[in-house]
Amino acid sequence: QVHVVESGGGLVQAGGSLRLSCTASGSIRSINTVSWFRQAPGKQREFVADITSGGRINYADSVKGRFTISRDNAKNTVYLQMNSLKPEDTAVYYCCAFSILDYWGQGTQVTVSS
Repeated sequence: QVHVVESGGGLVQAGGSLRLSCTASGSIRSINTVSWFRQAPGKQREFVADITSGGRINYADSVKGRFTISRDNAKNTVYLQMNSLKPEDTAVYYCCAFSILDYWGQGTQVTVSS
């Protein structure tokens, strides 16, 4: 069993930055990938970025060059540094830890004002 908690969302002006955190607890050794997704009002949930246990990283085209995913194994935490934010980045951001099952957090709201 894995428990995932996101934090760090908030309200920011366009062009600003936020850093989201995803902290896992429980059977964390079973986790092979941690991913960030987001869901804007009226839209489907979409992939943002992920990082594997081996360190491989992927980004959605829409965030490449602006967002950076990283991890601190000592803190069991994966970060999503978001720079040059745009109003279209407004969404609830979810973290998901993938092992045999997938474990989702409750989400954190990011609002970017124009």
